[in-house]
Amino acid sequence: MPQLRVATYNIHKGLSFFKRRVVIHEVRDRLRAIGADLVFLQEVLGIHELHATRHRNWPQEPQYEFLADEVWRDFAYGRNAVYDAGHHGNAILSHFPISRWDNEDVSTHRFERRGLLHCEIAVRDWTEPVHCICVHLGLAARGRSRQLEWLRQRIERLVPARAPLIVAGDFNDWHWRHKATHEFAHPLGMHEVFELTHGVPARSFPALLPVFRLDRIYTRGFRVHNVRVHHGAAWARMSDHAALTADLERL
Repeated sequence: MPQLRVATYNIHKGLSFFKRRVVIHEVRDRLRAIGADLVFLQEVLGIHELHATRHRNWPQEPQYEFLADEVWRDFAYGRNAVYDAGHHGNAILSHFPISRWDNEDVSTHRFERRGLLHCEIAVRDWTEPVHCICVHLGLAARGRSRQLEWLRQRIERLVPARAPLIVAGDFNDWHWRHKATHEFAHPLGMHEVFELTHGVPARSFPALLPVFRLDRIYTRGFRVHNVRVHHGAAWARMSDHAALTADLERL
């Protein structure tokens, strides 16, 4: 069975720290260089009229379309936060057709809009679609626990037990015990790719010199190979989060 390369990245709305520079073009180049089949993205702008008028090099199309371009043949976008100038949310880019997708609102209060972008992806020659869920959970611990419970319930309700499953994104899991793993993943028989290979989730924040383990790639039904954290000065110019990648082999 062919391997899948999976990436997750919080792109910080395609703007540098303090929103001084447009870096979405650099983000696109870096993502292309990674060579992932499936890309899970957070803080993706669909529309922002103020940035479009303020920056001469602002893309005309939504960021998820600009990033997909001619490299990823299909994409899905889940709009979460809506405001006067536009909206942003999560996105999944795929080399393979997305046969079905849905975005579930899991916001716990009106000041922090969050969603679960769930795609079914038809990988060539596979008998079952891959279920992919892109997440960006809240900052407050109590709200995150509720969101993890809703995520678990969604998977139990909609994902067959034998179907391949990937859940990736910015979990904002600051707790040293890695609550996302214990509250959500292990009850579903899922494992985080860096925990499997290195014993703990990857340090992914801040991107220049990662300390906190906020970003995750959880899987079920895969063997894990070649996990990597993409960080350093070049990545820190684009976002405060590092990108994560893993090569997955279907069991």
